[in-house]
Formats: sequence, structure tokens, C-alpha cells
Amino acid sequence: MEQTTPLWLKQRALLTPNRLAVETESRALTFKELDESACALALTLTTYGIIEGMKVALLQDNTVEMIVSYHALSYLGAVAVPLNTRLSVRELAWQIHDCETSFLLYDTAHQEKVNGIVLGIFSLQVCNINTLDHSEVGDNSRLKTEISKDALHTIIYTSGTTGRPKGVMLTYANHWGSAIGSVLNLGCTAEDKWLTVVPLFHVSGLSIVMRSVIYGIPLRLHRYFDAKMVNEAIIHRKVTLVSVVTTMLAKMVEDLGDERYPETFRCMLLGGGSVPKPLLDVCLAKDIPVYQTYGLSETASQVVTLSPDYMTSKVGSAGKPLFLSEVRIVNEQGNDVVANKEGEIIVKGPNVTSGYYKRPEATQKAFKNQWLYTGDIGYFDEEGFLYVLDRRKDLIVSGGENIYPAEVESVVLSHSAVEEVGVIGVQDARWGHVPVAFVKLKNQAVVSEMDLLVFCRSALAKYKVPTHFYFIDSLPKTASGKLLRRELVKLLPSDFH
Repeated sequence: MEQTTPLWLKQRALLTPNRLAVETESRALTFKELDESACALALTLTTYGIIEGMKVALLQDNTVEMIVSYHALSYLGAVAVPLNTRLSVRELAWQIHDCETSFLLYDTAHQEKVNGIVLGIFSLQVCNINTLDHSEVGDNSRLKTEISKDALHTIIYTSGTTGRPKGVMLTYANHWGSAIGSVLNLGCTAEDKWLTVVPLFHVSGLSIVMRSVIYGIPLRLHRYFDAKMVNEAIIHRKVTLVSVVTTMLAKMVEDLGDERYPETFRCMLLGGGSVPKPLLDVCLAKDIPVYQTYGLSETASQVVTLSPDYMTSKVGSAGKPLFLSEVRIVNEQGNDVVANKEGEIIVKGPNVTSGYYKRPEATQKAFKNQWLYTGDIGYFDEEGFLYVLDRRKDLIVSGGENIYPAEVESVVLSHSAVEEVGVIGVQDARWGHVPVAFVKLKNQAVVSEMDLLVFCRSALAKYKVPTHFYFIDSLPKTASGKLLRRELVKLLPSDFH
């Protein structure tokens, strides 16, 4: 028997209609007003033929309209496919084609990219949310009032080791499991306000949208990251929680200077890769409540978070699994390893995806007996605290963004002068790590580093473009012909070592 619950925003607007839902520098909406906006957009979208089960791509910045879009699609039972606004036209077009959508809802800021996308996908219907007319809306009784917990809510694309992104399918049950697991760890008070500066197209941003409605707490939305604005919001706008990545936190601490956050600020939720110990030491000295966390798109955000009880005694740890989640460390045979022994991190719980859209082989490979094999490497200490060593074997984490070398390599290889290429990450003071490429050219081919930079910029998001191209005669390989990335590190100029 299918299990349903009241549609989340509808229920929240019924329970606490006048409570603040969303605020920006210039706007503030109660849950009742947010609900009215979502219903109006939903009814308008029906005039474009959007019905239950349809995939709708979203290409929007961190705006109130993006939040409204998510909720409007829920009222229709449609599936949201948030697109990374930093991607190139080619990357965006590929994801739109892969998720089998014929409708793109975008904002004015991305008109130029949309123009490029429609040139390649003639059948795609596009609609600018900033110019929509809601005056001809119909009866709200046409909208859904209940949702099935197993219904698909979102498809979020995440980079894959094959060089092509995979669409992670997240249900309402996944988002619910994530929200409940988080609140059982972090708690919730009537004074809470969660600052959202991470992108709403990322699972981290989307998860805050879900928590806001489920918990009934306001969400403060910033369109882009600015350390001074975030600090001002914490100190003067009663923000109690904020989600950041390491590069953001470093800039916030620098901007904070000799000031301190008020005691009302209770959680700096920190994800996006490893954290330099000197930065954590500064945060401890300034009583900044940093809660390191580990999660993936596949787990609808957090799956492990450091409890406040262990902020000072377990520096560097991602913590223990959230209440509804299970985590193991296994060897190559799938057997559990002992404490302090590294292995692959595998996870299970109601927040974990059922698989990848249209990727049965990838889904089968990632799951064994309901456990998701993350490909990430870590270990448990004697007390069961997780330490994450690597965000997947070849993954480059740059400013909180994931970059898979294979995806970058596939673009470089498409250049007519390139025969072989290998991409690795190198340390960078600003971004943590950045990609660099080692290139073997075809016989008698001539191309400059600038030529390759320009070529990659036309096909990749800026953060994925290698900062340097090194031309070499041959790439190090195994006997079977596989690239030895660890050997590429030895070929770096001395200033990188």
C-alpha cells in the first residue's frame, strides 16, 4: 500500500502561516506567502503542459524564485532537475538531453546560456521565470495535496569516473530521512535561522530548502558568497546556522578579524573536503562552532556529522553517522576492517539514493546488499569516529566543487592536436586544489598552452579548466596501458612540491 503524507509546504503553511519562511536583503516571505507563490507558479506551469512525473530543468541563481520553483514542481508531482549554473552550454545541454526533459525554467541572469542551449536542442521549451504572468491562474484544487514518500523529487547530476555526470535520483523519503537525521544531531530551536549561501542547485543548498519547510524555520538567502555579508548576517541578522565549504570559512575568519560571533550562532556546518588544521585551530580559539560533515549527492547531503559533544576532542573527524544512517569501512573483498585501518566508505540509510537515472549498470556497481559503495577512502578510530582521507581516488575538490579528471581529459582529448592527456590536482592556497594537465601531442602537431586553455574554456566550467598544461613525450602507464596518475605528480615542476 502506497504511503503518502501531506505536501510539505501546504502543511507548513497550514500550521504556521505567519512565520517567516524566506528572507533576502530586500524581500521577506511568510510560509503562507511562499505557499501562495508556489501555487501560482504551479498553476501557470500547467498551461505549459507540465504534469505529474515530468522532468523540469532549473537554471537559476540563489533567488526566492528558485525556492518557489522547487515547491511549485512538488504541487504538480513533477521532478526538479537543478542545473549547475557554472557549467558550459555544452555541459548543460548534455544533462538536459540525458534527463529527457523538454522544459527548462530559467532566470534572466542565464539568458545567454539558454540562447546557446536552444540552438542545439530545438525541441526544448524554455521559460523565463522572471517574465511569467501569473494573472491567469486557475483553481488550487487542481494541485496535489499529498505526496508519496517514494515519489521522485529531484535528479541531481554528479560527476562520474567515466567522465560523464550521472543523475542521482532522490525521493521525498530521501530528503525526509536527511532532514530528520540532521535535526536529531544538530537540534532545532524556535530562534533558528539557516543562512544559505551554498548554491541551491547543489544538494547542500536544496537540503536547507527542505529543512526550512519541515522544521518551520526561516531561511536567509544570499545570491552569492561574500564573507563580509555572511559575517554581517551572523552578527546582526540573527543567523544561527550556516553551511559552508573550507574556502568560504577561511575567508570568513579572515574578514572577522578580532571580532567574534554572538553566542546565538550555534553551527558552522562545514563540508566539501579536508580542512587545514591551522584553520580549525583558529576557529577553536575564537569559539566558532565548526561541525565537520561528510556527505554526497547520493545521500541527500549529510550522512556523517561531528556531534557538538566532540568539537574539541575530535578535531579533523567528520564524526559519527546520523541517527538513521549506517557507515562501514571495508576492504577490497567487502569485509569490515579494524579501527585505524583505511578502506572504502560504504553507507546505508533512508537518505541514500536508490540509484542513478538511466544508469542500471552504474547503479548495480555502486550498490551491494543495499549498501552504497562511495569510492571514498577513510577509517574509523577506536571510538567509531570517521576520518575521511580522500574524496574518491582521483577526485579533485576545488573550492568545494568536485572535479573528476576523466571528465576534463575527455574534453582535452577532443582537441585535434592532442593524442593523450592525464589530469591531476595540485595544492592551491586559495582553492585547496586545482587541476593541471599533462599532454602528449600527436606527431608534428603544434599547439600552445593558451590554445588549450581557450579550447577548454569553451566546453568546461571555469573551475574545471586546468590551470597549467605540461607537454610531455609520454604518459606513465601500467603494463595494461592504464594511466598512472601518481607518477604524474613526480613530473610537476619543483615549485609544486
